[in-house]
Amino acid sequence: MSSVSTAGTAPTTPGTSPGQAAEPAKTEPDAPPAGAFDAAAVYRDLHANPELGFEEHRTSGIAAEHLAAAGFTVATGIGGTGVVGTLDRGDGPVVLLRADMDALPVEEATGLDYASTATTLDASGTSRPLMHACGHDVHTTCLLGAAYSLAADPGWTGRVIAVFQPAEELGRGARAMVADGLFDRFGTPDVVLGQHVAPLPAGVLGVHDGPAFAASDSLRVTLHGKGGHGSRPETTHDPVLMAASFVVRLQSIVSRVIGGSDVAVVSVGSLHAGTAPNIIPDHATLELTVRTFDPAVRETVLATIERYARAEALAAGSDREPTVEPIESFPAVVNDPDACGILRGAFADLPGVMVVDPGVVTGSEDVGILARESGAPCAYWLLGGSDPRHFAGASTIEEVAAVVAGLPSNHSPHFAPVTDPTLRVGVAALTAAARRWLG
Repeated sequence: MSSVSTAGTAPTTPGTSPGQAAEPAKTEPDAPPAGAFDAAAVYRDLHANPELGFEEHRTSGIAAEHLAAAGFTVATGIGGTGVVGTLDRGDGPVVLLRADMDALPVEEATGLDYASTATTLDASGTSRPLMHACGHDVHTTCLLGAAYSLAADPGWTGRVIAVFQPAEELGRGARAMVADGLFDRFGTPDVVLGQHVAPLPAGVLGVHDGPAFAASDSLRVTLHGKGGHGSRPETTHDPVLMAASFVVRLQSIVSRVIGGSDVAVVSVGSLHAGTAPNIIPDHATLELTVRTFDPAVRETVLATIERYARAEALAAGSDREPTVEPIESFPAVVNDPDACGILRGAFADLPGVMVVDPGVVTGSEDVGILARESGAPCAYWLLGGSDPRHFAGASTIEEVAAVVAGLPSNHSPHFAPVTDPTLRVGVAALTAAARRWLG
């Protein structure tokens, strides 16, 4: 997921309501059975050893090992590096629990004693640092803990499908698992459940009905010009100037094309052109991301990006049309209101946990593909991961939102969820949600 930003109702600290003074939680959710699973140790190990999408070989091996130890039937290599564990208890509902496993090409700056120093080589042979900057190590650990908890609980019937998905950051992991026969081989779920850690206070769970996470479209735009000597720009069609103007023009889409009542985000994350200061290149390449909730707004934004690119080329006198290529695309995560109602009931029974409506999240997630392709309702929530001490003294929604805005967000090199109580709450939330469907 790109970044988690929230709007709407926000909490203060666990166990309090907006506008109330903060009090420490008196009890905490139960951990997995004693001795069965050391969540903190697994989390630190995963955090220190991140892997990119479709390269999660070590991570998937750890997931498979723990699933087997918990008593699940395990299949590996699903959709590349995906892992699926199933646990059957006779006739009953089929509950799919999903966690993503991949990391990001980010150099960690958290200063943690288990910080990542891992690197990988890109296509050009350049070494790139890796980090679990989006919290997928939290997701994987919590689902493993929930697997142990559910396996140790004899009081339910049905089937649990634990899905450890690759390549969420690439937007291709969910589709790859579906294409590899996820539902044909392991059953069609009655509900798809999962969570994403966010810079809310640890102990807080955020549940939002309807469109909850934005649709994502990533594009590569190449502006073609005419290169030449830097001392004679008048003889060129300068693609660097085109690109600079194009970036500025893109920022007008949300304010001048998309109305104030609609939601859209357009961000340029990469711009490359040229090889030397005295050479005007013949092309410039940009990569950008678009986030939307409404399909009509999405189509308008994408069409406008192409129009603006063509306009810049025309204004520069270029005789070549720009190239606009899709990199990845996946739909918005739409939470089923009835399923969210069941979730809130399950979470209400967890001691020391506060449930809020965080509003819509402009970050994106491909978990919605699992729900859409299976036809099952989706219930996907936020898991608070920030130290509650950061929120001491915050007594209003606005004050809490200001604290969240000042904390490192997902994809930041400083993003570091606190281990406790984040992991315990995450395990308890997944377990409670599954049990509410399993009965």
